[in-house]
Amino acid sequence: MAPTIIPRDKHSISRADISDNALKVLYRLRNAGYEAYMVGGGVRDLSLGREPKDFDVATDARPEEVRKLFRNCRLIGRRFRLAHVHFGPEIIEVATFRALREPDGDAEDHADGDRVYENGRLVRDNVYGTLAEDALRRDFTVNALYYNIDDFSVVDHAGGMEDLRAGVIRLIGEPEVRFREDPVRMLRAVRFALKLGFRIHPQTAAPIPALAETLADMPAARLFDEALKLFMSGMALEAFEMLRHHGLFDPLMPWTAETLEEEGEDRWVPFIAAALGNTDARIGADKPVTPAFLFAALLWPAVRRREQQLIDAGEPAVPALQQACAEVQALQQTRIALPKRFSIPMREIWTMQGRLARRGGKRALRLLAHPRFRAAYDFLELRAASGDAPEDLAQWWRAFQENPDKPPSQRPSSGRRRRGRSRRKKSGAATPTPEGDG
Repeated sequence: MAPTIIPRDKHSISRADISDNALKVLYRLRNAGYEAYMVGGGVRDLSLGREPKDFDVATDARPEEVRKLFRNCRLIGRRFRLAHVHFGPEIIEVATFRALREPDGDAEDHADGDRVYENGRLVRDNVYGTLAEDALRRDFTVNALYYNIDDFSVVDHAGGMEDLRAGVIRLIGEPEVRFREDPVRMLRAVRFALKLGFRIHPQTAAPIPALAETLADMPAARLFDEALKLFMSGMALEAFEMLRHHGLFDPLMPWTAETLEEEGEDRWVPFIAAALGNTDARIGADKPVTPAFLFAALLWPAVRRREQQLIDAGEPAVPALQQACAEVQALQQTRIALPKRFSIPMREIWTMQGRLARRGGKRALRLLAHPRFRAAYDFLELRAASGDAPEDLAQWWRAFQENPDKPPSQRPSSGRRRRGRSRRKKSGAATPTPEGDG
């Protein structure tokens, strides 16, 4: 089918809005005799009047040929061989046109040159083709628009411009086949719908609930990247709701999903909603956030459920919490691989909830000086607001931070604890090191 060519006077893309480095790449490829187009999110966002996050290039030059043209180029990827052209902090990603071909029959494993399918899933795709083929093997129509620097037109092979105007996220090709090729496309559909304020086309959305569990077979590191894009976008609460609507939250966080189902949504959804809403507000105010706090909140219902199971089995409260934290974290790593720089602080936020429950004495001062105190305290406030922790406990820590030398009164009144307070007045309080964690 012939593409639709949208001339310069029929679209809103201007070269003035395109990165100078992207233009350098485009023109150098063209001057070397290759086809070269700006493609994907850059074309999509500029067409919507948005500022693109990055600029990608598609070309008929092979990755090795791109590297010969740019000394600042590195080749990356196994599943998709790509060229990254580095200009300081900016990277222009250059992809070679790929061919559009499907696996033959129902064979579990299929190889065609450098394209490999396993159980219907595309695990390597380095078979090169034409611009038309490349457009039709992309995921969504709105990402299959190509900006031509020769005449400043937009080349549309899949009806992407029409879907942009209609506000629709539509998969190219047969949805079930395309989702089985790469189940992460289901998460991308949700992410683009949220990011652009679009709706997912009914035919694209229809097979998602039945195929959601195929996400469990995806590399846990890749799912972490996708989860981060969803939950750190400033629309975490909407992402949570949309993932649950399409059945995609369960394979990402099955132990939390199981807890919500068994203990009832009224018990935990308000807590998660408050945590995600808080994260969104901080991102909107350009305040620092960390995935550690976010994932601590999303997984806390599963931790509490396992903690209670251990207590019911006779385990003391403190070791029960510690064991529950370790078990839930280990299980979750099999689905979403949290790097240690996030998983360790997340676990500290959890375990400090038990320490925050034991007020008074030098223990409180030591806890106040802990580098993770502020995140743990913010977490306690969310718990108290949703009924998962006593409100008076949050109030006590609130008052204690304001005046550590004169802690608020509390029920425990042993002589030794009173003497501890007296000694603390003499010694002074440690200075806390708060951490803004959303």
